[in-house]
Parts: sequence; structure tokens; C-alpha cells
Amino acid sequence: MKLLKEIIYGVGIQEIKGLTNVAVEHITFDSRKVIKLTAFVATRGTQSDGHNYIQQAIENGACCIVCEKFPDHFNPNVTYVKVSDSSNALGLIASNFFDNPSEKLKLVGITGTNGKTTSATLLYDLFRLLGYKTGLISTVSIKILHHTFEATHTTPDAIAINRTLNKMVQKGCTHVFMEVSSHAVDQQRISGLDFKVGVFTNISRDHLDYHSTFDNYIQAKKKFFDGLSDEAFALLNYDDNQGETMGMHSHAKIKSYGLHGELDFKGKVLENHFSGLSLIINGKEMVSRLIGNFNAYNLLVAFGVASCLGEDEMSVLTTLSSLKAPEGRFEYFTSESNIIIVVDYAHTPDALENVLKTIHAIKKGGESIISVFGCGGDRDKGKRPLMGKIASDYSNRVIITSDNPRSENPEIILEDINNGIDFEKQSNALSISNRKEAIKTACSMARSGDIVLIAGKGHEKYQIIGDNTSHFDDMETTIEILTQMKK
Repeated sequence: MKLLKEIIYGVGIQEIKGLTNVAVEHITFDSRKVIKLTAFVATRGTQSDGHNYIQQAIENGACCIVCEKFPDHFNPNVTYVKVSDSSNALGLIASNFFDNPSEKLKLVGITGTNGKTTSATLLYDLFRLLGYKTGLISTVSIKILHHTFEATHTTPDAIAINRTLNKMVQKGCTHVFMEVSSHAVDQQRISGLDFKVGVFTNISRDHLDYHSTFDNYIQAKKKFFDGLSDEAFALLNYDDNQGETMGMHSHAKIKSYGLHGELDFKGKVLENHFSGLSLIINGKEMVSRLIGNFNAYNLLVAFGVASCLGEDEMSVLTTLSSLKAPEGRFEYFTSESNIIIVVDYAHTPDALENVLKTIHAIKKGGESIISVFGCGGDRDKGKRPLMGKIASDYSNRVIITSDNPRSENPEIILEDINNGIDFEKQSNALSISNRKEAIKTACSMARSGDIVLIAGKGHEKYQIIGDNTSHFDDMETTIEILTQMKK
């Protein structure tokens, strides 16, 4: 239990009506979850406005209402707190309610279009093996020490984040690594958090269904670094066109990384093959089980963060060499018929191009590349033809299929993708809406030595078609198909 005056400490309050020494046992921004002694924060979301549910929250037992606009009528048994920005206030209130857990941790936030999950997971594993008690908040899962919990969002809401961080503190965690999505920054879900390091991986077209323009997307990412304190580090990929932009106006100590130019953390790839990478980082050679130049950047992130946090460089490099990529990130195996299957989460044009370029760089010669991929429904439609062109430019055969079509007609999504394929390459492309059939067709086409890339879903264990969510695992499905083909 907390007193209201404790949980609104530091919040930009414009006016209060009522008592501030009332007891608060719960906080929420969902009026349906309000029970007795709950502080209800009325936030303005993309789908609804919490201010329209203030009366419902009071009827459900709210003792306090935090809002940007007072209602027309006041309940004498309820305290009303008026703020300029209730979304920002929610983050600060959540931090206060859970005893400001981020201040007790070395919290590292990682943002960018691609590489967030791999970088965060590498760091979680690295610091765990270095002897620390670690936590992870990622697209794939939430981990507290050795316990794994299902993740519902790349970055949870402010209350869920602070509740989780508080659990991590209670379990003795000292280091926590967290993916920070552009949605989370824009919606101020990270308000009130004390990051020790902020990382920028890269930026390319994604989420324009939400941000509308690429510039808005860039600015959402940049806002994360603008909010870092002068005691924090901003670790930025200077090989990306927006790398230096992210550090402009940031109070944090700027550190750069990349494969080109004079940088704080410099990498050079020596060899790149299916068994892993050989590279030099800051003059020291290492071998990694990770594959591809894009993973060289992820390894630089892990090395850079560890250095910023004061770890010994040789211990870090030695430990990094033993780590593998997370599930669904360039995960591969060779079938009994000598077909190489690669499963990757690549669901943006840049990510798909990176994976295909990596396959080209490490394949031995005349092997064919057969790519199976789709694009999600109810999401940015503009990237569909771009991904169609990339797949056809870097693959011998392309099979366009469903990803998570959601409420859209799958055939229309497939047509949008196909529109990006040049006329002379159309004969090498097939459209098969059923994802399992598409994978089966690709495996049937492949000959010994060929490489089948199954992209877009990676670690996901489900497929959303209409209102129905059913179990679907690319790796599991492929193994099942190959087993049946062998009989």
C-alpha cells in the first residue's frame, strides 16, 4: 500500500481536488481492472480515451483519478489529480508505486528496427555467464534469472514494466536488458525509467502504419536518447545514416560503434560462414557462433555495453565466443538430403536483404536459394512490394505466402508483394497462401546443397488469420514436412 502523495511525487501536477493522504493499493489505466483503493490514470490511447471511462472507474471503486481534464461533476469521496500529460504521468506513477526499481538496476535499453532481440539476448546471456544475476525484457520472452515468461509486447506498458523490474530487484538482479520499441517511446511507456545505457542498432522502413512517415519513426527513436541522463551512455551505430542524429541533443555520454571509420568500438569481419564469424573487435580477434555481418553489429553492441559498464574486455570477448543467437534469428540446420534450412524473423525490407546477402556471402557456389516469406496484414502496406523485389533479386526462386494476414484478405497481401517483382523475374515466383504448403513446396523444389530461407516469423509459435490465432511454428513445421518427405 502507498499513499497517493507518494505515488504522484515528481509528476507535473496542475491541480488537485481532494485529499492526497489517501491509501492506494492498485494502479491501472484500464477502467475494467479498477477495484477498491485503485488509482485510475486516464490516458489517451490510439483506440480509446480513458477520460470517457472515469465514471466507470469510480463506480468500480477508484479512490483517485489522474487525468488531463477534470470531469464535469466531482465525487466527494474521490481525489482528482490534473496533469498536463497523463501518459507521462502513468510512467512516473508506476515507477513510484513499485519503489523506482530501475534506479536499483543497471538498466540497458536497446532500440532500432533490427537487432534488438539478438542484442538484448546476447547481453542477458553474457552478463549471466560473467557471474551477474540478470533479467531480460524482449520480443521473445521475459527472463528473470533462469525463469522464462511469455512476452506479449516488444515493450510492455509502464505498469507491467515496473512490476517486472520490481520482481527482478526482489530476485536479486543487478543487470537488466530491455528492448525499447518506437511505439513504447511514442506512447511514453518508458517514462520514469532510469537507463544506464541506451543503444541504437539501426533504422529502416517499419511501422509506418503507426508512425505514418519515416521521419516520425526516426523522431520516435531519437526521443529515447533525448531522455537519457548525463550519467548514462548512448551507444550508437555510426555506420547507420541516422546514428549521429540519435545522439544530437542527448545529455548522455556518446559512444560510437560500427565496421567503418574511427569509432569507440570498431569491428572488422575476417571470415563469414555457416559455422560462424571470425572478426576483430578493437584490435582483438574472436570467433563467434553467430552468422553474418548483421550479427557482427550485435556482437559490437554486447562488447560496447559491457565496456561502458566497466567489464574486462578479454573476459567479455571470451564469453561472447560461446554464445549462440536467440531462437528464430538465422536459426539453421541441414536435412538428411543435404538441404540447408534457415529460419529467420526478418520481416522488414532491410532485415530480409541482410539475411539474403549473408546467405550469398557464405554459400559455396552454385547452390540455389529458395525464399519463403510473406507480410503481415493490417500493417505497413508500403513495404510489401519492396520485400518482393528484394526476395526476387537475391533468390533463385521465391514463394510468397501468408505471414499473419489478420483481418486482410491473404491473396491481396500476396498480390501487393508480387507487384514489386520485376517482370523478367515473375516466372521464378509462386504465390501460395497456405504457409505450410508454401514451405512444403520449397522443400520439394530444393536439391542437395540448396538453401531454403523461411522468413518473417522466426520465433513466433502462432499464425493470425482473421480473428483466429492458431499454433504455427516455422521450424517445427519444416522438420515435420521433411520427415514426411523422407518416408
